[in-house]
Amino acid sequence: MAKPSNRNFKSAPKKKIAFNAQAFLDSTGVGRKEKQLKKAETIYSQGDDARNVMYLKDGGVKLSVVNGAGKEAVVAILGPGDFFGEGCLAGQSVRMGTATAITSSTVHVIEKNEMLKILHEQHALSDQFIAFMLARNIRIEEDLIDQLFNSSEKRLARTLLLLARYGKEDQPHGVLPQVSQETLAEMVGTTRSRVNFFMNKFRTLGFIKYNGGLQVNTSLLSVVLHD
Repeated sequence: MAKPSNRNFKSAPKKKIAFNAQAFLDSTGVGRKEKQLKKAETIYSQGDDARNVMYLKDGGVKLSVVNGAGKEAVVAILGPGDFFGEGCLAGQSVRMGTATAITSSTVHVIEKNEMLKILHEQHALSDQFIAFMLARNIRIEEDLIDQLFNSSEKRLARTLLLLARYGKEDQPHGVLPQVSQETLAEMVGTTRSRVNFFMNKFRTLGFIKYNGGLQVNTSLLSVVLHD
């Protein structure tokens, strides 16, 4: 009996395995190391030599800058999966700001040359890095528009939603990292008393609640969208 031909049978396509950036970065090697941070610990300071890129594995990080008069401004609060310190890849020789852990955190420290090598060799990681940088650029533009045209109440509502990671599918929604009202005031560009006033208002309206931490409800979007 003739054997059945296999010409009409096609093998099932192999399922493409998604690149796991976290697993790759966990495999520390030359030029890569993991660092454990305590709350309020400084990762790098404004003016330090810029020699490496950071990837936040867990916890939270505050990025801030200080002007010549000593006034501090918080420019970003980062969460798990965010890169920072990437200015060295664009030719920055010193840090333009300070990075501080706002809670116990774990970061991957990647030396500049190692990061450049990884970006050339690991295309999936470079795609993820580019996507992150584009998203950050959009966020910076939105922050500028927010500061120019929106009230402090709207700016605070938007900041709370961003900190709660709304829109990030791979992150738990609604739970805010440990951020003081002073830090929120610096991010929004207003006073602590105004932040306290609006936070009490948001809680009364059911937009936020305190339950072992600050939780943000999607209903807070109504403040941002209201004309």
